[in-house]
Amino acid sequence: MLKIYIDGDAFPNLLKPIILRQIEKYGIKSYVLANKKINIGPSKNLEYIIVDAGADEADNKIVEMLQEGDLVITADIPLADRVISKKAHAIDHRGELYSKENIKQYLAMRNLMESIRDMGEVTKGPKPFGKKDAQLFANQLNMFLQKYVKK
Repeated sequence: MLKIYIDGDAFPNLLKPIILRQIEKYGIKSYVLANKKINIGPSKNLEYIIVDAGADEADNKIVEMLQEGDLVITADIPLADRVISKKAHAIDHRGELYSKENIKQYLAMRNLMESIRDMGEVTKGPKPFGKKDAQLFANQLNMFLQKYVKK
């Protein structure tokens, strides 16, 4: 049975009711992992796991728990790459479904931008997260769950 893992670091508030609604609708066992308490909402299907402080502690725990076919919700591209390599699925906060066909391109772009910043160049970050992004996420999550979860 599919499980959902939510990378709680920087999880947008606009997505909390969306993910909670889908978890309840499909009765999917889900986990929120972060180094501090992140409240998505009350659900018997949700388990909150607080990991030690550290850059990749939540990511490492997600990868450790993850099984083939599970879903991870994260904006962390290196984590999404690790998820894809375990034959699982990853969706980012803006509704992008990462796949083995596109993850290396996203990872290369991320690494390029990081190199540019490391050389002292000031780059623009992502545009502010908004309702349109939340809608794109909701649509992608809904399509994914309809395809992979039997009600």
